[in-house]
Amino acid sequence: EYILATGDISQDHSAESYQRFAEGIAPLKKDCFWLPGNHDYKPNMGSVLPSPQIQAAEHVMLGEHWQLVLLDSQVVGVPHGRLSDQQLALLGEKLAENPQRHTLVLLHHHPLLVGSAWLDQHALKDADAFWQVVGRFENVKGILCGHVHQDMNVLYNGIRVMATPSTCVQFKPDSDDFALDTESPGWRELELHSNGDITTEVNRLPDGQFQ
Repeated sequence: EYILATGDISQDHSAESYQRFAEGIAPLKKDCFWLPGNHDYKPNMGSVLPSPQIQAAEHVMLGEHWQLVLLDSQVVGVPHGRLSDQQLALLGEKLAENPQRHTLVLLHHHPLLVGSAWLDQHALKDADAFWQVVGRFENVKGILCGHVHQDMNVLYNGIRVMATPSTCVQFKPDSDDFALDTESPGWRELELHSNGDITTEVNRLPDGQFQ
């Protein structure tokens, strides 16, 4: 029903790259919610908006039982992430306003370390503050990030924490130094159930389609 784009939509910051993304997802005929990653340039992200398909929302009601909270963890000019006081307040506010709604939180940078030294130095730097906000509530059921170019799906304090593979190159898991993986580009599919459960799986392009 929806496309969730968790950042690094462009590599070169150009307005044309965001237009290319918009044209690329148009045949899917699904609404897209996106947020910036460390490689994105927000003024040019906005150059394709308003768009009939793409929304740069901070908060979305999904059906009768769920909500999305989309956080901006970009720190301009550096690869690591942080959440401003405003972003942490937004998260707390939406969790408090809708305690009956299961919540999926989206951000670009990973709030849990993935075990790759070179990647983990570029994680969410104030992850403790993020988890302190989340810990005050019981309605966060899932957290979804991008950034790490690999699959992650773990339970942390009862919350499902996921990373989606990249639709481009993959980073080799558990590598202390920069290394690419041979896995094909992929995406994560999520099904959000009325009881708060999340069913999810990773799908990839067939081998050989991406060089």
